[in-house]
Amino acid sequence: MTTPQPESQVPSPQQGARPGALRASDADRDQVANVLSTAYAEGRLTREEHDERLSQVMAAKTFEELIPLTQDLVFTGAPAPAVGQQQDNMIDTTGADPTPDRMVAVFGGTSRKGRWRVRRKIEAYALFGGQDLDMREAVFESPVTEISGFWCFGGLEIKVPEGVEVQDQTVGIFGGTDISKVSDPTPGAPVLVIKGVALFGGVSVKGGGNRRNR
Repeated sequence: MTTPQPESQVPSPQQGARPGALRASDADRDQVANVLSTAYAEGRLTREEHDERLSQVMAAKTFEELIPLTQDLVFTGAPAPAVGQQQDNMIDTTGADPTPDRMVAVFGGTSRKGRWRVRRKIEAYALFGGQDLDMREAVFESPVTEISGFWCFGGLEIKVPEGVEVQDQTVGIFGGTDISKVSDPTPGAPVLVIKGVALFGGVSVKGGGNRRNR
């Protein structure tokens, strides 16, 4: 006689993935980064704690990986502190464009300056060309901006306002990165991460002083 399978062992057709196992989107990671930036600005996180958690945010794939990063910073169910208008309106996530801003310069140049919006991701490629990004009057659409690129016999020049943190993760092959006159990072200000390869080329980052009066 066949013994019926216990009901608890029969999988339900309505069973799905655990809520925490759902994949996190770029917007979800940006919200968590906003909370961390606000906590750092309020002194509830040290610089080392903020940087460590921010790295985990950028690498997180699911909600289960994001939730522990803010559990000791916000009340359950409470809205995340808004940082869209902090630091002289440097960060505004309203209406952020999720698509990368692609810039290509071949035997020529590209530039961004004035009151422009810096997307969360920028892809920059230069071959015998140059690129100029003046961020002193720009509005950042994310607390963390990532620039990835390849510069061959060309280069990228960036001007950043005071308070912006610059993280250089580029690889120089007969080239390199020069960061000069950049002020100390300010809590809550944008973080700029630069990745890529400079082959017989280079990346230059310079502090641009105070933001111009608008």
